[in-house]
Amino acid sequence: MKPLHADISRYGIPFTGPVTVRGVVLEKREGLVLSLKSKGAIAYGEIAPLPGLHDESLDEAEKALAAFLPKLSGLTRNSTEERHKLFDGAELPPSVITGLEMALINLEAAENGSIPVFPGSFPPARQVPVNALLAGDASAVMNRAQLRFSQGFRAFKLKVRADRIDEAIACIRTFHSAFGDKAELRLDANQSLEMDHAVEFGRALPPGSVTYIEEPLKDASLIPDFHARTGIHSALDESLWQQPELLGLLLPSSIGALILKPNRIGGIMKSLDLAAIAYRMGIPAVLSSAFESGISLGFYALMAAVSAPSPAACGLDTASFLANDLPDIPFSSPEGFADPVAAWINSFSVREELLKPVMSWAL
Repeated sequence: MKPLHADISRYGIPFTGPVTVRGVVLEKREGLVLSLKSKGAIAYGEIAPLPGLHDESLDEAEKALAAFLPKLSGLTRNSTEERHKLFDGAELPPSVITGLEMALINLEAAENGSIPVFPGSFPPARQVPVNALLAGDASAVMNRAQLRFSQGFRAFKLKVRADRIDEAIACIRTFHSAFGDKAELRLDANQSLEMDHAVEFGRALPPGSVTYIEEPLKDASLIPDFHARTGIHSALDESLWQQPELLGLLLPSSIGALILKPNRIGGIMKSLDLAAIAYRMGIPAVLSSAFESGISLGFYALMAAVSAPSPAACGLDTASFLANDLPDIPFSSPEGFADPVAAWINSFSVREELLKPVMSWAL
């Protein structure tokens, strides 16, 4: 059935400590929640551009969402085909189209009494591994790594800063010495390194100590050269929306993974299409969040669960940096694994007291 009513609300969730995104220091996570109602169901979608990552501000996202919502009245039924026609050619910010798709897909599933069905997807895996996010100085990184390892996490992600390369090398060597092949370490350089600097860094690491580096280079077209000179694979993240054509131009042997942030790539189905490409390439598709709430994390966990027979560890540990969560049952990954179906179901029970109503429509 088509949605009959829509509400937009705002939220603000404090971080457990300051979070820095490309030089922007954030004390809390802010976003919008879209609620859609039909005769028999209610469902939610999250629109949450992240300062430092997205081009659109939260105010701009709200304005774009409010302008587009009346078009939902043109749906005759909320189906995959109609949603494709609805969004085809729509000039919407990526965070907005993601939240709209999420809410509409959730609404269809709620009406059908089932989990969402995605074309060409695999049966959902029972568990999705989560990579633990490491941050802070060397001491904080290793303390968190030891804690998360003891809790069952076996995949970890460490941010690498161009101005603190020596510290990163020391952290990686210590991590490798402590865990060896018992834990996987992934790095993220956020396109911060020049080629020579990146090669020097890569050659300073113990052989086999990292699985891949997300976006090591300022010029991503040089990734095959970086791989040839270091033997280290690169993962594509920012390049997937900055230069989407690059994926078809790079040597597949130099790519270690595709990092899929739906609310930055520009939608649920677009991200699943990239996950299918990754599967055909024989590389992991790593679903990743931008510090969104459990509304999005539950949906992303389900996306990961259907993207491959054995999903890669996903970047959903951002939940541990939020002081609280919007769903009644917060998103969690006990022992390093998320239950994707349970997380998705939990995303439907939202704490209304944390939402501030903004606008409402009858469709």
